[in-house]
Amino acid sequence: MEVTTVGLDLGKDVFQVHGITAEGTIVFNRSIRRRQLLKFFETLPSCFVGIEACGSAHHWARELTAIGHDVRLMPAVYVKPYVKRGKTDAVDAEAICEAVTRPTMRFVAVKSKEQQALLTMHRVRQLIVRQKTQMMNVIRGLLREFGHVIGNGPVAAMRFIKTFQTDDCIDIPDVAKSMLKTLCDQVVDLDDRVSFYNKLIEYHSRIDELAKRIRTVPGVGPITASAIVATIGDGKQFKNGREFAAWLGLTPLNRSSGGKERLGRISKKGDRYLRRLLVIGMTSQVQRARGYPERVHPWIMQLLERKPMRLATIAMANKTARIIWAILTKETYYRQSAA
Repeated sequence: MEVTTVGLDLGKDVFQVHGITAEGTIVFNRSIRRRQLLKFFETLPSCFVGIEACGSAHHWARELTAIGHDVRLMPAVYVKPYVKRGKTDAVDAEAICEAVTRPTMRFVAVKSKEQQALLTMHRVRQLIVRQKTQMMNVIRGLLREFGHVIGNGPVAAMRFIKTFQTDDCIDIPDVAKSMLKTLCDQVVDLDDRVSFYNKLIEYHSRIDELAKRIRTVPGVGPITASAIVATIGDGKQFKNGREFAAWLGLTPLNRSSGGKERLGRISKKGDRYLRRLLVIGMTSQVQRARGYPERVHPWIMQLLERKPMRLATIAMANKTARIIWAILTKETYYRQSAA
């Protein structure tokens, strides 16, 4: 019996494979050690391989594609309905094998090594920004105990921290002063690292053709452009701009029933990082519209007249996502007249 479809349940050291024929007959359901996995798949004919989109999934998808298999990644939430009673690796592999054959299944595009390398830069930058924010909040709280209040915002905090590094602060005990200065040194170091990663990301967005196109869209900067390219590439895995916006979680939840259409808040189901970057970019556009209304598209001013600021910002992010999809798939640049 020739295997045509395989469900692969990934693990750290032990993997589970479930193979079936074209008629659905089970050929095998067994566990395999990590070092034996590629050798096992090399013995199989070209198969349709399903994998849940999780840690290391893109790596194994690339490896199995290189030896001739047709690999598809699927969101775990779409595989779960096919899991039968119980929770074992064998049951999971069977569910993956069943899910990958469904004609309505939605698949995840396999990322290249270059895309994942660029995303690594973004993830590390995110981590450092969070660490910097955490330390600044600790410094704020500790200094407040000694009567020192730092102004709102990261700019005011960094200004205070750099001044505090060289200040004698005679009203603060030496032990506390020593601890606080150590924290301040770490915050300054983290701030320098963030600046370094910002420069690296900006450099990439200047040399990458897709990122250069996206940067022509108002409100989209180098970090957003680089993150979008690293995450979706040319965007051709989406059928249209609305599908991309929905994937980002920028479209309203639909709870329609009985012929009545009920649209709620945005779903927030997709990539939080990209959605956050787009919303921040559109917030800057709103601020620009308030100060210089002649410099923004008339549609933005009309939207702000009709809707609250936050609602308008989300609507702008939704529209911007659709514009970005069109720019990527049509290989063009932003034209305001077409917006």
